[in-house]
Amino acid sequence: MKRLIGTLFVLFYAWCGFTGRALAQPAQAPAPQPAGAPAPQPAGAPAPQPAGAPAHKFFEPKEGKGVTFYTTPGGEITFYGNLDVSFDVTTKGISDLKDSNGNVPVGHVGWMPAIGTNLSYIGARGFQKLGDILSFVYQLETQIDISASSGLSESTSNKSDVVKGGLTSRNSFIGLSTRWGSLKAGKTDAPYKTSTNPRMNPFNGMIGDYQVVMGNTGGDNRVEFSTRLDHSIWYESPKIYGFKFAVLFSPGQNRAIASDNLPSGGADCAGGNIPGSGGTGTPGGAPISCNDGSFGDVLSTSLTYEYGPSSGWDFYVATAYERHYKVNRNSDIYGIYGYPLPAAVSHYDAHDVADEDAFKIGAQVVLPTHTTVGGFFEDFHRYVPDYLQFQNERQRLGFWLTVSQQLTSADSLHVGWAHAYKTPGDPGQHNTAINDVGNGGMAGGLDADNSANMYAAAIKHSFGHGVLVYLAWAYTVNAQFAHYDLGAGGRSLTTDCHDASLPASGDVNANPHCWAGGNLMGFSLGMKAVF
Repeated sequence: MKRLIGTLFVLFYAWCGFTGRALAQPAQAPAPQPAGAPAPQPAGAPAPQPAGAPAHKFFEPKEGKGVTFYTTPGGEITFYGNLDVSFDVTTKGISDLKDSNGNVPVGHVGWMPAIGTNLSYIGARGFQKLGDILSFVYQLETQIDISASSGLSESTSNKSDVVKGGLTSRNSFIGLSTRWGSLKAGKTDAPYKTSTNPRMNPFNGMIGDYQVVMGNTGGDNRVEFSTRLDHSIWYESPKIYGFKFAVLFSPGQNRAIASDNLPSGGADCAGGNIPGSGGTGTPGGAPISCNDGSFGDVLSTSLTYEYGPSSGWDFYVATAYERHYKVNRNSDIYGIYGYPLPAAVSHYDAHDVADEDAFKIGAQVVLPTHTTVGGFFEDFHRYVPDYLQFQNERQRLGFWLTVSQQLTSADSLHVGWAHAYKTPGDPGQHNTAINDVGNGGMAGGLDADNSANMYAAAIKHSFGHGVLVYLAWAYTVNAQFAHYDLGAGGRSLTTDCHDASLPASGDVNANPHCWAGGNLMGFSLGMKAVF
């Protein structure tokens, strides 16, 4: 890690020194370009103004489709947004399940209607030219809760202290941009995520969002490897002969060796939720800590290549890697053995703090028939000792395939299939902690089948001006020990494995009952506006 940090600082100072020397020199003529080809521009910066262009008034509207205004000389600000509300009807598909005592799920676990906000936000982004080749860039973005009041997030299975409707709750940053790329600091979706999402995800924010399976190591509502990372610094290259590169580093800012404290300056544990969320820590019992997937430092990177679309074909290839250091999953060990741990396994919690990483590679092609075919393969790994593999549900393979067809200028049809292969082990859920793993522990254990498939389909109709309606369907089929849901990855409403057991809180008093093996299905009729 020291080498990684040192390398990042060396690159940063080299970049700053190169930029500074470039600013100190007179602007050189650019290399010859093919006839009609645009000149290279700084990433995130605007096209240059023609010589002798008149000065603009402060906040003068700029011509064009976007909501853009001129600010100080050489500066602009653009306001943008995505508004999405849907009417959903979903079922958890667990009504026929029973636990080892013959009990059945509690509450309305069948078909239920709901109205929710899906991946809605507004923001402002802009730039200020600082010279011929250097620009200051910025973005401020916040979630918008349209169908419900903003506030802390809580269910019967988890609690978060992040106010997602608060100002700048989403991707927000400041940085510097040149023709050699951009260096930014703030919080953002990691390069691992953005290499394929939303480009290869026509269900982004919808009920069939591929993040139900892809990027999701355990099948929970959290998507560990398709997430937004706080307190980050990252570099984005310009497109060079079709190639683009991005790398991000996020320091854990955690004083605890086991990543079980809140990160400095953070409202939630790294990875989501408050200490003890979901009853993972209780007064007088297991420690109330960040022990349910909290991590330390993060490194994320991507490399993409695009050819077209001027040729009539648009070919895109992406590969990405992300690593989370010192991921704490002690809540699984305490859930299996209780707390304190039996003497024979008293070292298990210390060794269940381990690195996790993800790798993916995929491609997409847009054919002259307006048919888009894409997909990618994904590989997760958790680096725990062999004797802890019996409860390791964070290591597996998976893939996503999708086809979209433009039917008319306004209508399009989309289908998708995500598959999660089984993992080395399984900690067990309310109805699947049925195998004796020794020393008084019960879990899913080795070779438990927790594989899953999600199938999705949608038809979209555009009215123009960024407004469209959609009808979507999704079906998640879980094997006996799996608990993948519907709605992970940005929707305000998720349909997951939990029933309505009391208490109705998600903090240290929670007692969630997750029923693995459900077949979840849903329909969603929604409207979306993009500006």
